[in-house]
Amino acid sequence: MERDQCRDGDGEGRHHHVDQVPASAAEVAAMEETSSEPADRSLRQKPAAMVASSMETYRSKPLSFWLLLVLSAGAMLTAFPASSLLSRLYYNNGGQSKWILSWSAVAGWPLPALLLLPCYLAGKAAPTPLSPNLCAWYALLGLLSAADNLMYAWAYAYLPASTASLVAASSLAFSALFGCAIAKNRLRLSSLNAVVVITAGVVIIALDSGSDRYPGITGRQYALGLVWDVLGSALHGLIFALSELVFVRVLGRRSFHVVLEQQAMVSLCAFAFTTAGLAVSGGGFPAMRREAAAFRHGEASYAMVMVWSAVTFQLGVLGGTGVLFLASTVLAGVLNAVRVPVTSIAAVIWFHDPMSGFKILSLVITVWGFGSYMVGHSSTKKASTN
Repeated sequence: MERDQCRDGDGEGRHHHVDQVPASAAEVAAMEETSSEPADRSLRQKPAAMVASSMETYRSKPLSFWLLLVLSAGAMLTAFPASSLLSRLYYNNGGQSKWILSWSAVAGWPLPALLLLPCYLAGKAAPTPLSPNLCAWYALLGLLSAADNLMYAWAYAYLPASTASLVAASSLAFSALFGCAIAKNRLRLSSLNAVVVITAGVVIIALDSGSDRYPGITGRQYALGLVWDVLGSALHGLIFALSELVFVRVLGRRSFHVVLEQQAMVSLCAFAFTTAGLAVSGGGFPAMRREAAAFRHGEASYAMVMVWSAVTFQLGVLGGTGVLFLASTVLAGVLNAVRVPVTSIAAVIWFHDPMSGFKILSLVITVWGFGSYMVGHSSTKKASTN
C-alpha cells in the first residue's frame, strides 16, 4: 500500500503529487468535445441573436416608417442608375452640351411640388414658413446641386457609364467624412476601412485608363472626366451632410412632408442657377433645338431622353433625401454607392462598355468595401445597444 506522505531526515513531511493522465483516447476526445461546446453554442446563437436584434429594431418604429424607408431606398437604387444611363445615352446619340444635360436633371423640380400638394389640400400638413435662414439654406443647397450636376455632366461626357459609376462610389467615403464633420455622425473603423478600400478601387480605374476609353477621347479628357467625377462625388457627400443638418437644426424631423418641401425648393433654386448658366454659357434654348434636330433617333427621342432624365433624377434625389431624413447621411451614402454594380452591369449590357480585368477587380474591391462597411457598422451598432 502506497503512502502519500513520508518523512525525511528533518522530520518534515513532503507530499508526492501524482499527475492524473487520461486512461484512454476516448477520454481525450470527450474532453475536446466538451471544450468546443461553448464555441459551437456561440456560433449557433449568432443567427438567432441577429434575428432578435432585427425584430427589436423593426418593432421600435411604426410600419409607416419602414414603408417610407423602403420606398426611398428603392427610388435611390432604381432612379439613380437610370439617370446615369440616360446621361450616357444622351452623349451616345449626339448630345454635346453639359449645360443642357445639367438643366434636364433639375427641370423636373415641379415633381416633388406636385407630390406635396395633396398633403396641403388634405389638411394633413401646413407649409413651413420661409424664414431668411431657411431661404439661405435652400439657395446654398441649390447652388451646390447645380454645380454637382454640371460636374457629373462633364464626367459622363468623357467616361463610360460603368467607369463613371465606379468612380462615383467614392461618394460613400465623402458621405462618411462629411457626415462626421458636419452632421456629427460617428466615424467608425469600418467607415475608414471602406474609405481606403473604395479609394483603392478608384485608383485602379485611373491606372487602367487606356482600356475603356471611347474613340475620340484623349488621355487628357479621360483624366479630366475622372477628376470631375471625384469632385462631383465629394460635393454629393457634402450635400447629403448639409441636408441632414438642415433637418436637424432648421426644419426638424416633424413629418415626411418636409422632405418634399426641401426637395422642391432646392431643385427650384438649382433650376434657376442652371437656367442662368445655360443662357450665358450654354447657348440657351436655341442650342437645345439644334441638338434635337441633329439627335440620332429624332426629336421625339431627344424629348424622351430629356423628360426621363428629369423624372429619374428627381426621384433619385427625393429617395436620397428621404433616406437621410429617416436614417442618416451615412446610410444615404451607402445606398448611393450600392447602385454602382447595378449601373456597371447595365452599362455593359446596353452600351457594350468594355469590362477589363482591372475594372472587374475595381468592382469587386468596391463591393468588398460596401460589405465591410455594412458588417462593421451593424456589429458596432449591436455592441452599443448591448
